[in-house]
Amino acid sequence: MIKLSNSWLIMNPGGPPTPDKPEISVVNHQAGNTVSSFMNLRVADIHSCYELWSSRGAEFVTPPIDRGAEIRCYMRDPDGYIIEVGQTTVLQA
Repeated sequence: MIKLSNSWLIMNPGGPPTPDKPEISVVNHQAGNTVSSFMNLRVADIHSCYELWSSRGAEFVTPPIDRGAEIRCYMRDPDGYIIEVGQTTVLQA
């Protein structure tokens, strides 16, 4: 994780399905045409974003789920790619 001004660059390894992305696995990089990454957006109020974006047609996999240090959910873009939307719940120094 790298903090740059008001932005964070987060690199996560692959992983299995979780409650907020059931049936979706993030795979480790493989040579060839396999995609192994997704966009991650951090917002100040995830519940407001979820309600607003849902009302405008965004298709979320699940509603936001509290995972302790963050509240997150996933949506798909029009091409089917995964976008994580999260809100940090702990203060960062």
